[in-house]
Amino acid sequence: MNPKRALPLMLGWLLLALLVLATPALAQQASGSSEPPAYSTLADLLENQETRQELIDQLRGMAGDVAKSDPGEAASAAPSLPRQLAELTSRVATDIGTQLEAIASAIGGMFASDLESTFDMGAFTSAAINLGLVILATFVLFTVVRRLARPLFTGISQWSLNGRGLTPILRLIICVALAAVVDVLIVSLAYLGGNLIATFAIGQSGELTTQASLFLNAFLVIELLKAGVRMLFASRYDGLRLLPISSEEASYWNRWIARLIGLVGYGLMVVVPLVTAYLAPAVGKGLGTLIMVGAFLYAVVVVLKNRKRLRNALNAKAHQTTMAASRVSLQLFARTWHLFALAYFVMVLVLTLTRPEDALPFVLFATLKTIGAVVVGLLLSSFLTQTIGRRIRLSDDLRRKLPLLEPRLNSYVPNALRVIRTIIVVLVIMVVLNAWGAFDLAAWYASEMGRNLVGKLVSVATILIIAIMVWLALASLIEHKLNPDAGGGMPSARAQTLLSLFRNALAIALVTMTAMIVLAEIGINIGPLIAGAGVLGLAIGFGAQKLVQDIITGIFIQVENAMNTGDVVTVGGITGTAEKLNIRSVGIRDLSGTYHLVPFSSVDTVSNYMRGFGNHVGEYGIAYRENIDTAIEQLQLAFEDLKASDEHGRKLLAPLDVAGVIALADSSVNIRVIIKTTPGDQWAVGRAYNRLVKLRFDEAGIEIPFPHTTLYFGQDKTGSAPPANVRVMQQDFTIDGSPAGQPRADDTATDDRFIPDRKSATSASERINPRHEQVDPENRKPSGGDVDEP
Repeated sequence: MNPKRALPLMLGWLLLALLVLATPALAQQASGSSEPPAYSTLADLLENQETRQELIDQLRGMAGDVAKSDPGEAASAAPSLPRQLAELTSRVATDIGTQLEAIASAIGGMFASDLESTFDMGAFTSAAINLGLVILATFVLFTVVRRLARPLFTGISQWSLNGRGLTPILRLIICVALAAVVDVLIVSLAYLGGNLIATFAIGQSGELTTQASLFLNAFLVIELLKAGVRMLFASRYDGLRLLPISSEEASYWNRWIARLIGLVGYGLMVVVPLVTAYLAPAVGKGLGTLIMVGAFLYAVVVVLKNRKRLRNALNAKAHQTTMAASRVSLQLFARTWHLFALAYFVMVLVLTLTRPEDALPFVLFATLKTIGAVVVGLLLSSFLTQTIGRRIRLSDDLRRKLPLLEPRLNSYVPNALRVIRTIIVVLVIMVVLNAWGAFDLAAWYASEMGRNLVGKLVSVATILIIAIMVWLALASLIEHKLNPDAGGGMPSARAQTLLSLFRNALAIALVTMTAMIVLAEIGINIGPLIAGAGVLGLAIGFGAQKLVQDIITGIFIQVENAMNTGDVVTVGGITGTAEKLNIRSVGIRDLSGTYHLVPFSSVDTVSNYMRGFGNHVGEYGIAYRENIDTAIEQLQLAFEDLKASDEHGRKLLAPLDVAGVIALADSSVNIRVIIKTTPGDQWAVGRAYNRLVKLRFDEAGIEIPFPHTTLYFGQDKTGSAPPANVRVMQQDFTIDGSPAGQPRADDTATDDRFIPDRKSATSASERINPRHEQVDPENRKPSGGDVDEP
């Protein structure tokens, strides 16, 4: 970010922080404008009955005077918010200027006066040497103990990365907690060693100097804070790092935060008290202000330097998330994280300048609470993801009995995780706001509104969980009944249809009841809603008579078991397989593959071909000259062949039923047979039987007649038929181009049925054409003279 653009931004954050802190600061100032009452004197006045009554009378008189006064004057006496902000800003600037002037005057006064009389150089040099030795001994002891503890940290980190038996997040939490305990013990050991060295080895034996005590206390606080930072950014041990970042990133941020903590901590807890004690209070106070300003500038530079790098890292993390809300939140935070960081440091600086007594403890504890809330929320979310966020695997036996339970559970878990993560985010935000004083979480929960809201949320969550459990139990029971591998065998078609309809009805009823109970629980009166639903249902019933008729007819069809899914039926003039059956309509797939949706209101008759058994009714015609008993015998043999078939023999339920001759048709004698089969197999059995009948009739020489045409020329009045003059017309060339009268290459045989011998052929030709007239070579139509008259 350009420094020219950063300067107005920081000034804006400074004004915003002053605005946030203006109200409590001015309130404190207003309350401190008058001297606080003497509580003991007030208690004495209240104990005496006469003085208590006199005090009550005075208070009532003052209240009457205030009521009689002009309200506009009181309103005009209160300054406006911009004026309060201006006064606070002016006071902060004045305080800073006063501190700088005090520093300059104090230093100038020290140099103007006799320095030896006001400053004991020998005592200062001795104290500085002793303090330096304490500092050196403490840090050397701390470094040595940490180096000795490195194998322990390495072993804990390796178990966190490669351990077995626990989820990774649980191993990480346990290992980080163990490492933190070891780290605290190391800091405590160094602190205790420094105290022993400062007490018995440096300076006067058995006496702990104030300077050493200041340093050792600061060392304990600062190193414990650094130990907490190492829990987040363990740069040396990947298995002891709570934040999912690389070692390089962890090392950078750990080093930067440690420097900032050391600068502020040792500066304010060691340097400032020593300067105040040895030089002047004004100098110490001004030095503290300079330390905070320097830390602020250092933090601003680091934030602006890493703005783009951290933004890219957050965007990469956002692309890896599965929740849309988390992805959008991370992307938004990636763009604005530096603004929050700058606002945080501006607020710390303003608090230090306006409330120097309690600013650092407040900021320190608020920051620790914020970091703790965020880290706990992240760990809890990761724990839920690793425990229940993974795909649920059921046992093979349970998966075989309830095949849909596993995918149903895996579809519920992501939604449940989204809800739980949302609750975690809300709780983290509330804890963070409570840490910074913007929201009183305990007071809100103690209030009636807070208790009611939490109670309603818990009740709604309980209702939803119970509804989901009931649905899982009942749906799994229905699936168990429908599953043929469950042990009960294949359920009947009626059971499949009714159980499927019951599952749908159960889902609708459960959703409706759950919604009603949830609405009633959150305070919505469902009485008018139920009444309105009844009126609406009545109106819909009058306006949608066909729909009502569909449902009523469908109910009776299901009760009477007229058809089930998979049956071959004729419904509404359409014949096919019933693929989908619900309370209002039936879906039928016909032989051509067309899917028909037939509402039950249009169904007058249901013809089901799958009830009990099926019959193949076959009619076979034979010629009149054939023997009927022989034909029936061949039909019986064909049935025996069908019964011996591996494919169709098991489908026959009774012997062949020969009904006999059912018709003496024009060209055939028709014999009917009936074959009783399993339901739905009559068509396949009939096709197979027809094939066998044809083979048997061919083998026995039984003719299956086909239509013949008789040509009739009619009769005259005397009853004699007129002669039909048929002329055999000869051509010079045959069709294939060979000369007439010459045999062709393929004329090797003559049909004896039509020309037995040459003589008979000649006589026949003469009878047909006695004149032996020559045929017109051009195939012209004969003229009238060419046709003999009768």
